[in-house]
Amino acid sequence: MCNDCEDFHRTVLMLGSLALYADQYGADHAFVDAIAPSIAASLPEPPPGLFPPGFDPADGPEYPGEW
Repeated sequence: MCNDCEDFHRTVLMLGSLALYADQYGADHAFVDAIAPSIAASLPEPPPGLFPPGFDPADGPEYPGEW
């Protein structure tokens, strides 16, 4: 597996684990709120082939407040 692929999968796994933790009774939501953006910001570029050719994640419907 390429290094970028490994980093991407590891980061997604950490985000998933954090989401599971956040749903547990007694979870420290201040911790989750502090850590989640940092993990998400560290996501590397998705590995090649993850999205179909020509896919643009910024292309989509307009949402309220995004005029």
